[in-house]
Amino acid sequence: MIMPIKSKLHILMGEHKIRSINKLAIMTEVSAPALHRLYDGSNVRIDYSTLESLCKHFNCSIGDIIEYVPDEKD
Repeated sequence: MIMPIKSKLHILMGEHKIRSINKLAIMTEVSAPALHRLYDGSNVRIDYSTLESLCKHFNCSIGDIIEYVPDEKD
């Protein structure tokens, strides 16, 4: 099953010239494995604390980190 929630973390990292998940993990105090799963879209859930840390770090909204992309059948 393809998830209709897509991560845009790679875009934010590129815009802020952050080239390492490990560096972002240190800066946000979010675990590197959690960030890797969000980055590559393999996560099945996201903790509110993760979203809060990323929003604070990037000074953005949740919609800048993830987006809902409906299936064409919907």
